[in-house]
This record gives sequence, C-alpha cells and structure tokens, in this order.
Amino acid sequence: MNRFVLSLATVFATVTLFSCGAQKQGTSSGNPGNGSSNTSAASGPSASEWKSAVKGTWTLNSIDRENLPSTFTIKSVFEEAPAECFVGSNWNFIGNGRGSITFNAQGTLCAPGASREIFWSIYNPGKGLGEPQFQFKKIYAGDKAKNVTTGYRLDLSYSDGNKLVMKMPLTVANGEAYLVFNFSRVN
Repeated sequence: MNRFVLSLATVFATVTLFSCGAQKQGTSSGNPGNGSSNTSAASGPSASEWKSAVKGTWTLNSIDRENLPSTFTIKSVFEEAPAECFVGSNWNFIGNGRGSITFNAQGTLCAPGASREIFWSIYNPGKGLGEPQFQFKKIYAGDKAKNVTTGYRLDLSYSDGNKLVMKMPLTVANGEAYLVFNFSRVN
C-alpha cells in the first residue's frame, strides 16, 4: 500500500462554520459524533476552512469503530502504538504545519509523556474530485518535512470549534469501515 496515499487501511468528514471554520453534517441523525457522513464533494467546507477549524490543541477522547467487525483486530495505529495508547493524547496543530502528538495513556505498550513530532496539512483533491482530508507525516530527529514521503490521511468529519471528528478508512471483507477519532479542543 502506498503510505503517502496514507495507509489508513491499517488503522478520521463534517465541520460547522464558526468564524473561520465550516460544518458538514451526517445525514442519518444530525449528531456530529455519530460517524455518519454526507460526502458529496460540492457541499463540504473548503480546505482553507478546514485548516482554520483544525488549528489548535486537541485531546483525543475516544476512538470508535464504525462498521468494523468485532473480530477485526487493530494492533497498531499509524504504525506507532495500539489505539488505547492514543486515547487521552494531546494533538497540537500549529498554523505553519508543525505539530505534535503527546501521549498520556498508561498501559503495557504505551509511553506516557512521549511526544511525536508531526507535519500536518489539509489535502485538497481539487474541485469535484472529493472532500479535503487531514494528512500528517511523522518527523524524526534530523528529518526535514519536505524529505519525508510517507504519512497518513484521515477523512474530516466534523468540527464546531470545540469538537473535532476525523475518520480513518479501513478496508474489510464486507466493505469499508472506519476508526473514528473524537477530539475536544484544549485551546
């Protein structure tokens, strides 16, 4: 799998415009956290509206499974750690694309206090070619973001300024499923 096309098949599409942000809501219940989405390319927020909505510091409150069989096991998220190690982590998205993920969870395979430097942006597929997506790549000591060619891409689901939902598409035998990342704003 092409990692830059962001192998989200191994392991986050609705936003409400508030001052600089935008909203795209699911059609089945209107609850932005329910994981449903309306993905018509013409109706969603622009990449710049998403970038404004995403900037800031967020805490990952939960990772939900959508259409994912209970028997499906996910050993690692973003080739980093088990999903439970990400819950409670702080994600900092600075306007210049720099950012970090700081882990807080306790657990056998978790590293509380560890921080992963990232470079993030909003991928814009172009008019009529799909919805903007959140993308990031891990930056290791000595790396320059422009030289890192692998990363991850998540569907943007919802943001209202205080809540952010991103979905990671997964390919399973019975179709498409998602890991749903539910964030709340820290600042």
